[in-house]
Amino acid sequence: MSDDNTPDDDFQEMLRRMLGGEGAEQLQNMGVDPAQMQQMMFALQQAMTSSGDEGISWDAAKTGALHMANQDGTSISSRERADLDQAFQLADLWLGEATTLPTTGEAPTVLTRGMWVEQTLPVWQELAEPVATSVADALTSALDQQAPEEMQGMIQGASRMLRQIGGTLFATQLGQVVGKLSKEVVSGGDVGLPILPTGTAAIVPQNFADLGEGLGIPDDQLALYFAARELAHARLFKHAKWLRLHVMSQVTDYARGIHVDTQVLEDLAERFDPSNPAELQEALQSGALLPQQSEAQQTALARLETMLALIEGWVDVVAADATSRVPSLDRIAEATRRRRAVGGPAQDALAALVGLQLKPRRLREAASMWRAVGDAVGAEARDALWDYPDLVPGASDIDDPSALIARLEAAARGDEAPRDEMDDALAQLLAEAEDGDTGDDGDEGAGPEGPEGPEGPKPV
Repeated sequence: MSDDNTPDDDFQEMLRRMLGGEGAEQLQNMGVDPAQMQQMMFALQQAMTSSGDEGISWDAAKTGALHMANQDGTSISSRERADLDQAFQLADLWLGEATTLPTTGEAPTVLTRGMWVEQTLPVWQELAEPVATSVADALTSALDQQAPEEMQGMIQGASRMLRQIGGTLFATQLGQVVGKLSKEVVSGGDVGLPILPTGTAAIVPQNFADLGEGLGIPDDQLALYFAARELAHARLFKHAKWLRLHVMSQVTDYARGIHVDTQVLEDLAERFDPSNPAELQEALQSGALLPQQSEAQQTALARLETMLALIEGWVDVVAADATSRVPSLDRIAEATRRRRAVGGPAQDALAALVGLQLKPRRLREAASMWRAVGDAVGAEARDALWDYPDLVPGASDIDDPSALIARLEAAARGDEAPRDEMDDALAQLLAEAEDGDTGDDGDEGAGPEGPEGPEGPKPV
């Protein structure tokens, strides 16, 4: 090796040897799509030659996702578009009878898989970026610790490049995850997170057709049900303007608390066998590189799961009421619940990207709560609970909605709301604070010169 070579030159040459020849052949033997492999190699070459800052380029994510999304065609037939437009119109009319939340004023859309990728990728990037940065940092740290003494200078000199390559590899993984997801999602609200612009309702016809296969349910009935669900999602997020930021900030706060387990990464590197990449693949897909959740993260996850259950439960109830005329409603709703129970379309994506495993543990209970509230006080009082964050029911209300219903019924009558445990606890705290202020302080302030003396209360 020439003495004129810089550490970056040496490192680039080492990577080219790793990624060329036998390395490329091993990737093909692993079943990697040759077109995807070519895109990844191009992205890595760009990372190696880039002289920009250390930020992550998401071009590889977009290229890979669109490649997967557009494999089976990119067009929507005029018949599909017309049928879904008609389903949206009828579902929107029926929703007016099931909820008091107003229409969004925006026309629903029919998306190809590629269009879905284009519109949602910015949100996936926002969710994935904190972990991508952590992966890039971990790669730099792991290689720095594992490299022999004679290579330390080369590794240190190429740290910026290592970070860019680590970010590029993660962006490539994001593209594969989102591309795969584009073949599964039925509608914008299907993933449970607000990944489309607020007020937007959309259906992906290619996946909608796949969902109907084997159910024995007419397509027009499926279209009405999913159009109602999608429009209910759109109405809710348009009305509760605080809700989108509330949900997304909880996910991103959770993701920012994640750090890659460098010990696991180093252990895998020590025993990695290129001829048997199954263990490494499993680690990447299962989130094994992400450490166990902290107590704070577990608490945040419980809050997030409760909120998502409240959202989905409300949508379930409203969509069921709106489509009560559909003959196959019960079968469609049950098929939808089973699909969600075995893992919704976003579950694997979030697990791979941020180690977040959202499961609809409480969805049925949340739907039952919304049903009980609506039956007791009507749709208007039920839907008004979304007006402000502090009005939304909590986990305890899902467990037992009786106290919530009692408060709403009292408010409807103009009576004082029944006291609950929180009211009693607050009253006790206030009483203790008052006793502390007027306790063993002698007679100070109680004589003629005090606030209750002949001169009356003194100005504060």
